[in-house]
Amino acid sequence: MNANRRNFIKTGGLVLSGMLAGANLASGFIPMEAHITDSEDIYTLPSLGYAYNALEPHIDAQTMEIHHTKHHQSYITKLNAAMSKEPSLKAKSLEQLLSSIQSLPESVRNDVRNHGGGHWNHSFFWTIIGPLKKKPSENLSAAIVNDFGSMEAFKEQFLKKSMGIFGSGWCWLIVDAKGKLSISTSPNQDNPIMDIAEINGKPILGIDVWEHAYYLNYQNRRADYLKAFWNIVNWQKVSEEYES
Repeated sequence: MNANRRNFIKTGGLVLSGMLAGANLASGFIPMEAHITDSEDIYTLPSLGYAYNALEPHIDAQTMEIHHTKHHQSYITKLNAAMSKEPSLKAKSLEQLLSSIQSLPESVRNDVRNHGGGHWNHSFFWTIIGPLKKKPSENLSAAIVNDFGSMEAFKEQFLKKSMGIFGSGWCWLIVDAKGKLSISTSPNQDNPIMDIAEINGKPILGIDVWEHAYYLNYQNRRADYLKAFWNIVNWQKVSEEYES
């Protein structure tokens, strides 16, 4: 991950450069700004960058607001509380902490894994979904075809993997050390950058399959939520992650 990405995760500040065109604002897209506070908290809640209703009908506004302001904020609050126990770790980025879970002090290890993972995963998730309709770049499209056979085959495999998660977790499209794309899953708030992950890699796409991400609108119909997901993927951002 580059320095800018690490800074975004640590401060929670997702800042869009420049003003967006009026057409984007009309579509429900609003600039992302950091939540600046006077507290000593290391991590703060990033703005989504779009209105809570911008993803309707695929994800409803109430679900987005609760997911963002309640669930995500809860991970941040608990992570900040944990970090106060080990001041020496505050100089490390969240990605550095997550990539060295096994070597962290026992006093914060589980909190960083669960709450730090929750903060990282959600901060990433908000950026790879959105209301703007984009397509994968030529490079990413070619890689998907090369590694999965076709976009349709990739989506089918991603759906199958996501449906196969027992209970709560995430499904990821990752790039391995050799540049190959693959699909992996992680339980709870684990992710592929953790040194405890079954498969390590750089996430470029991910979906939250915790029930709080979809239950108000889809109830127990996880498959319907997963199918609707493709309507809100910000392929421009996914492509940038792949090419960075």
